[in-house]
Amino acid sequence: MATAGRSADPGGPGDDEVEIRRSTRRKRTASAVRREGRIVVSVPAGMGADSERRLVAQVVARLRRAEQRRRPGATTDEALHARALQLSRTYFRGSAVPTSVRWSARQQQRWGSCSPAEGTIRISDRLAQVPGWVLDYVLVHELAHLVHADHSPAFAALVARYPRAERARGFLEGLSHARGEPAGAGDPDDGAEGPQD
Repeated sequence: MATAGRSADPGGPGDDEVEIRRSTRRKRTASAVRREGRIVVSVPAGMGADSERRLVAQVVARLRRAEQRRRPGATTDEALHARALQLSRTYFRGSAVPTSVRWSARQQQRWGSCSPAEGTIRISDRLAQVPGWVLDYVLVHELAHLVHADHSPAFAALVARYPRAERARGFLEGLSHARGEPAGAGDPDDGAEGPQD
């Protein structure tokens, strides 16, 4: 049995909503996970208020540190663009040069999109929490579209230059499956037809 409470942010800086779940099954430990845009913390039900506050702050801080380690550092559009340019230099000898790279909250069916004629790349903000190597794969995939606008063998050869491409596709397929999205959604372009932005 569990009871729940909400707190604006007991773990320090940030604008995360924190939900505290008090569980009679927990005796000494606490855990924190991110669910649907908020942090859910499970704590022992019989814990005193001061102890609970300290424990919640500790596990929320631990979760945020873990998330920060997994983030590629591209938390702004400018940082995302800089990351894309670095990946272009590393894997394409600088031949794929986007005019802009932005996070997009509107992309709910695709991981990324590219408009080769304009040189623009949009990355779903759903990828903000994935490991950096997964985000890098999506960026490499979209950068390859600046060189080859299709999914031709030449395009595939460019994407294959990224050494973790197959692993990242598997990660995205698993993420899609966990979210109840259709099979085959591991490819950045899979999803609804037409532009997302």
